[in-house]
Amino acid sequence: MAVVAIVGRPNVGKSTLFNRLVGKRLAIVDGTPGVTRDRREGAGRIADLHFQVLDTAGFEDAQDGSLEARMRHRTEAAILEADVALFLIDARAGVTLLDERFATLLRKGKAPVVLVANKCEGWAGAPGLLEACCLGLGEPTPISAEHGEGMDGLYNALCPHVRRDDATASELPRPETEIDVSDDPEVEATTPEAGSPDRPLHLAIVGRPNVGKSTLINRYLAEDRLLTGPEAGITRDSIAIDWEWRGKRVRLVDTAGLRRRARVSATVEKLSAADARRAIGFAEVVALLLDASDMLEKQDLTIARQVIDEGRALIVAANKWDVVGNRREALRTLRDRLQTSLAQLRGVPMVVLSALEGRNLDKLLTEAFRIHKLWNTRVSTAKLNAWLEGMVAEHPPPLSKGRRIKLRYMTQAKTRPPTFALFASRAENLPDAYIRYLTNGLRADFGLEGVPLRLHVRRGKNPYHRTKRR
Repeated sequence: MAVVAIVGRPNVGKSTLFNRLVGKRLAIVDGTPGVTRDRREGAGRIADLHFQVLDTAGFEDAQDGSLEARMRHRTEAAILEADVALFLIDARAGVTLLDERFATLLRKGKAPVVLVANKCEGWAGAPGLLEACCLGLGEPTPISAEHGEGMDGLYNALCPHVRRDDATASELPRPETEIDVSDDPEVEATTPEAGSPDRPLHLAIVGRPNVGKSTLINRYLAEDRLLTGPEAGITRDSIAIDWEWRGKRVRLVDTAGLRRRARVSATVEKLSAADARRAIGFAEVVALLLDASDMLEKQDLTIARQVIDEGRALIVAANKWDVVGNRREALRTLRDRLQTSLAQLRGVPMVVLSALEGRNLDKLLTEAFRIHKLWNTRVSTAKLNAWLEGMVAEHPPPLSKGRRIKLRYMTQAKTRPPTFALFASRAENLPDAYIRYLTNGLRADFGLEGVPLRLHVRRGKNPYHRTKRR
């Protein structure tokens, strides 16, 4: 499949065009220049043209070690990988000096270039459209990425470089955030099991800013795929990357650092935080990355509770372990805090690692596949009811208004996470303490330590209850 890279200076509409081509709002779009920093990939399509599209950071004229220079290096790497480059200019702003320098760089490259003049709706972009002819990249294609105008012209411009394909959308790779997390049991029954070659394990890396999330993924990939640096908050988009570990497919998702909402005021950071929370909802396993020198702050616990509330499998990973002095004391402190602050998820897996030095990275993935298997656990109804009988015999439910609460039977409604339905008389009067007693028993007796459980108490239908006749 052909690879199409969207390139250009900041704030010309690259991410808007990317969203238009993939048919989803995947990339963050804002009027602030330089929102996109990391390369984002997706399955693009115009009619019968199917291709892999790359959204890149805005081209900056910087050659030092600054953040802008590192962003430029990622853009240049994307151009080298592309089969064709879509060079976007802002027709309303006209051709700038930075556009001319970028055009000179593209003319020296091997990839063919399609010049695209964006924001051509109405007459305001007409002067810039004519001015673009001086760039020496052929006749520009006028479009409006925001309004979807000019896609037929873009189709004709891409036809010489992208092979037409009659494949249906179901045969194409799905966009990176289009992940099936349906709670429908019928959908779940057709979902490939963990470790199946047909479905990768979706592992999201989350945490506060500057804890090493992008560095960890780069270490796994053995390349500088994601932008890193000493600056906090570099990552803005949630970037998903397909990878293979020991013959098993993994989809690694890098997310923006999550700060306390009271401290978030900029619009771009709000969009990044919302994108990170959406990535948690689409993930199967979430690794909460901590800074080993400052572990389990209030914000870390807030993120952990968000993961639990979403029903995702959680792993706590303490990064930067190489800089910890008294490691035994730090490990004991971390375990105590986990038991105290995350009592609702007893037995959550814990890993210490160093992304910078590459220590214990395999252990994190081993725990991810193990907890993912537990997250998909299904217990037969016969075993559940035999277990329930023993739990009731050992500790019967209390009386409610002088009447006994009968626990009739239990069944597992679904997995991902394990969800159980308990049918009882006077279900609304069953105390929360007794529900916790049953939940803890499920964890201990069926080996479900460390994964979120859901136990819904329902009232069974009375077969002797008369229904009103109409």
